[in-house]
Amino acid sequence: MSNSRRNSGTRPGAAGGRIQQAKLVLLGDQGVGKSSLALRFVRGQFPEHSEATVGAAFLTQTILVQGQSLKFDIWDTAGQERYHSLAPMYYRGAQAAVVVYDINNANTFNRAISWVRELRQQTAVNTVIVLAGNKADLASEHRAVPTEDARVFAEETGLIFAECSAKSGLAVNEMFMMIAHKIVGKHASPNSSQGVQLTGGEEASSSGCKC
Repeated sequence: MSNSRRNSGTRPGAAGGRIQQAKLVLLGDQGVGKSSLALRFVRGQFPEHSEATVGAAFLTQTILVQGQSLKFDIWDTAGQERYHSLAPMYYRGAQAAVVVYDINNANTFNRAISWVRELRQQTAVNTVIVLAGNKADLASEHRAVPTEDARVFAEETGLIFAECSAKSGLAVNEMFMMIAHKIVGKHASPNSSQGVQLTGGEEASSSGCKC
């Protein structure tokens, strides 16, 4: 694992500017696609075959938002129940958390709700939390979690809501950019909700971003 600083802060950039750092953690059941979302965002890749994460994996990505360089320190946690006790090590002090579920598996959505409630109890009130329904590319035939159910829960709990696909890339970058805007801008209320939504039903070719 990298020894990069885990806490939010700034450091000199390559061109003499300042780079803000933010710790982001991915949480959710095994198999929902946390690692695939991280790899799609960081490397623009989708692994067709991947092994389950053991403990946690670490990636970084630096983006430009509102004229500011922001470096995400991304902790991709294991979804197996036996690693649950380790999760606070990774989400403690995080500026953002992405709670991922598979929109084709209702059990993973129920587990995501539990993660959100835990985060609300254990993290700072201004932590940016995203509820992300992954595998939208399969939703036309296999959807098990209605968009409206997830959207209502997100609105009631003040989350950013996204339906995305690590495989197709649908709404992945938009989701992380929304997180970045909230971290850098610091102008939105922590109780406000935002969404990255599929448009035209279950289409995987376009997305609407309510920023």
